[in-house]
Amino acid sequence: MEYNWFESQRVGILWSPVAVWVLLYPIIVPNTPRATLIASLLAAATEPLTAVGFALVGDDQLPQASLFLRYVWPNVVAVALATMISRVVFGLGERLKKARSMGSYHLVELLGRGGIEAGAANVLRRFEREAQATASLRSPHTIELYDFGISRDGTFYYVMELLDGIDLQRLVEQHGPQPAERVVALLKQACHSLYEAHQAGMIHRDIKPANLFVCRYGADLDFVKVLDFGIVKRAQPEQQDAQLTAMGAVTGTPAYIAPEMALGEGPVDGRADIYSLGCVGYWLLTGQLVFDKGSAMAMVVAHSKDKPSPPSSRTELEVPQGLERVIMQCLEKDPMSRPPDARALSKM
Repeated sequence: MEYNWFESQRVGILWSPVAVWVLLYPIIVPNTPRATLIASLLAAATEPLTAVGFALVGDDQLPQASLFLRYVWPNVVAVALATMISRVVFGLGERLKKARSMGSYHLVELLGRGGIEAGAANVLRRFEREAQATASLRSPHTIELYDFGISRDGTFYYVMELLDGIDLQRLVEQHGPQPAERVVALLKQACHSLYEAHQAGMIHRDIKPANLFVCRYGADLDFVKVLDFGIVKRAQPEQQDAQLTAMGAVTGTPAYIAPEMALGEGPVDGRADIYSLGCVGYWLLTGQLVFDKGSAMAMVVAHSKDKPSPPSSRTELEVPQGLERVIMQCLEKDPMSRPPDARALSKM
């Protein structure tokens, strides 16, 4: 009895492993329909070519035409289906790329996102204002902005320098309270950025550890960059500018908000940022918030009315009296009792 390789491999099987692989290929390895067609044809041809090969070397006989077609047609169908699947999968991928395209740029990996929400004309003005404000600042301790725009799907984007480091929120969470000498060095660098912004009539209004980034900058280590001027505001805004924030809305982060911002009373100037920077210094020294309350509203009320405990009472690390005095002065409820500006604070 003659041995027939083709029949021995396919007895009782209508869909061979090759046909199954051809169907799965465009899902596992997305490619253009043309490339998928070529790869699928080559894969589907392996079985009939193997049968012919066995026949040529004399170890087997060619199957009858009807039997040959019976067992080859699933491969042919698989090739056709794989090409159709590839067209769909590849098309979805191309549409996704277009959705992730931002002007002349392409989003490769999401590193983070800001807090500006989309959907209103005033939001667009806020976004443009932030971009223009950030781009106008020249301090090396302010994040450098190269470009900005709006993608096809309405997403606001910035093109900024890529920093190699960690923000102060995660720094303390991962490594604990920082020594006083390092805290002083970090705060002084933040003051450099804020002083320029304040001189230009801009208030950051959201100074917090997550918006202060310490990184490697050239040959320098522990180099601070101030991020996210997302709710920057002019110290003496015009009426149109003042309307960009909804009436009654509290801006800033509750754990670091200045009393005058929390109450919404009186003028807000650069000393609000100094208060928030004092909260950052408190966090760096103790690993704790100035007012660690159970809710955002409770923290806002505490910043408005409660007297903070000295940092030295909430950490086992040594806090020099001079540094503690400066931190507590930054945390004064009355803006007039705080350091007059960021440059004066950096020299205290």
